[in-house]
Amino acid sequence: MNGFAALGILLGLVATATVGGLVWRATTGRSRAARGHQVLAPSDVDVAAFGDRATLLQFSTEFCAPCRATARVLGSIAQDADGIRHLEVDLTDRPDLADRFRILQTPTTLVLDGNGAIRARIGGAARADDVRTTLHRILGSDHVTA
Repeated sequence: MNGFAALGILLGLVATATVGGLVWRATTGRSRAARGHQVLAPSDVDVAAFGDRATLLQFSTEFCAPCRATARVLGSIAQDADGIRHLEVDLTDRPDLADRFRILQTPTTLVLDGNGAIRARIGGAARADDVRTTLHRILGSDHVTA
């Protein structure tokens, strides 16, 4: 292989990695609508602690740094809005839930409506504006402050 071919391959790899990184960065922490409306069972988590209007159910682990930041963001949003609760589940204690809800990274947040149905999913550190927009979509704009 000559030098030009090696340089071309190297530049191609760098370009591919850059595009992949930009796509990952643009999509992580963003809300995606859930397929169907799977409802959590009482055996999954403490459904008595759910919010009347919505619940921000965060899956995390003890040594996850972005999980702490996400907990602060979600806790602040829940505190500012009536009927919205933030719950955190440590997957170290409940690995069965990682399989059941296909959790591949921490933090992962499920946005549940007042009935406990999963309405949206956020993979990665949640972005406050995106969480609020998702809650607006689920609840209506008069229930969530910006």
